[in-house]
Amino acid sequence: MTDSNALDPEDRKIVTLARSARARNGVPEGAAVRDETGRTYVAGTVSLDSLKLSALRTAVAMAVASGAKSLEAAAVVTEAESASAEDRAAVRDLGGPQTPVLVAGPDGTVRATLTAG
Repeated sequence: MTDSNALDPEDRKIVTLARSARARNGVPEGAAVRDETGRTYVAGTVSLDSLKLSALRTAVAMAVASGAKSLEAAAVVTEAESASAEDRAAVRDLGGPQTPVLVAGPDGTVRATLTAG
């Protein structure tokens, strides 16, 4: 576990945004990504009959749809122990294999920092 106060302020911000999205929308996961210009994109899990997307894949899709060319970092707030391979692949597709993916619990405590790789 990582003390969230020890995080870079920009990384702490995306964890906080992801946590807020999860709580506000009452969804299983919240996520946020930061693009190469510092803009952030925040999303929750999408669960429709015809469309199911994790929060992290939704946030990456929002970044792409908004014209982001790359990602600096990603965060997901989840009960799961890690980010799925599919979620990390979406981050890797836009940000590259070394893009950090912060995995935090519902309380905002970062449990792991992975690479998208």
